[in-house]
Parts: sequence; C-alpha cells; structure tokens
Amino acid sequence: MKTNKIIFWTTTIFLFLFEGMMPLSAALFAPASATAGTVYLGYPAYFAYVLITFKVLGSILLVMPRLPRKIKEWTYAGFAFNFTCASVSHFVIDGFVFVSFLPLIIFAIAVASYITYFKVYHHGNADYKTPFQYHGAVPA
Repeated sequence: MKTNKIIFWTTTIFLFLFEGMMPLSAALFAPASATAGTVYLGYPAYFAYVLITFKVLGSILLVMPRLPRKIKEWTYAGFAFNFTCASVSHFVIDGFVFVSFLPLIIFAIAVASYITYFKVYHHGNADYKTPFQYHGAVPA
C-alpha cells in the first residue's frame, strides 16, 4: 500500500508540474513560446490557450485525492485524449522521431498514476471495481 501511494504521488506530481504548471507559466511569462508548438503543428494560436486552460484545470483535479470517481476518471480520460492526439499530430508533421513519442511516454506516466490512484484510494471498497472487472476481464 505504501509503495502504491509513493508511485501515485510521484507520478501525479510529475503530471501536475509538467502538464499544469509548465504550460501556465509559459502562458503567463512567455506567451510566444506557449503558442509555438500548436502553431508549428498547424493549429490556430488560440487553440494553445484552450489546451493550457484544460491542462491546468485537469492537473489541479489530479492532485485532489478524494474527488468522486467519475470526475477523476474523466480527468484521466481528458489527459489520455490529449496525449494521444498530440502524438498523432507530431507523427503527421514530424514523422517517427523522439518528439512524436514523448506524449506517449507521459501517457504511460498518467496510466501509472491512474492505476495506483484506484489501488490507494479505493482499496477495500466493496463497491469498487477496476475498469477491467466491469467487463469481466479480471475475476472479482
């Protein structure tokens, strides 16, 4: 249980800093660099601010441990959509280079946070089922 808690907080704080605080500080202190990545990929500049807003809100929700399960799951789902679409965009523009795989690496960190969150905060809850148990993939 203690190991899961350490993994959860380490991965979640990484996501909070990398996906929440870095984009926010870029938007506040270096607006040109905040939009550079999205403009390079062919998106309009305002799209960067939409992404930053949702990343900051999502990262705040990630560090709040006792949220309702649905809110927490949708927060992780939002980050999953973000990382997947970011990788696809980079693959289309840049090809198969490291920058194209970086969102998938961060996605793996988010998956570790997701799994350990439910192990730490829903452990022993009789009503709790892992996402795999809903579909019968894992015996109860």
